Amino acid sequence: QVQLVESGGGLVQPGGSLRLSCAASGSILSIYAMAWYRQAPGKQRELVAGITVGGSTNYADSVKGRFTISRDNANNTVYLQMNSLQPEDTAVYYCNADIRRRPGISWNNYWGQGTQVTVSS
Repeated sequence: QVQLVESGGGLVQPGGSLRLSCAASGSILSIYAMAWYRQAPGKQRELVAGITVGGSTNYADSVKGRFTISRDNANNTVYLQMNSLQPEDTAVYYCNADIRRRPGISWNNYWGQGTQVTVSS
């Protein structure tokens, strides 16, 4: 059993900051890529930022220069520092990870339950 649990969402004013955390727990041998996605009402889920086990990162154009993804491999945790938040960043943010549970089995993809981020004055 593997769980991804997000935290850190909430209500923030435009221009403000939030830091999201996602901790993976359970039967985990190794984690390759971790990422944050978001889904706004009436829109498709989209990739916000991703990071590999080696630290390579990629970002959606809409968040470059404002958001920073990082990870703590020892604690199977990924973070998303979000600065200069705007109303268009309002969405449910989901954690995603590629996890191998035991030697010899394939990687599987897992999702967290999501955390709401609302940017409003």
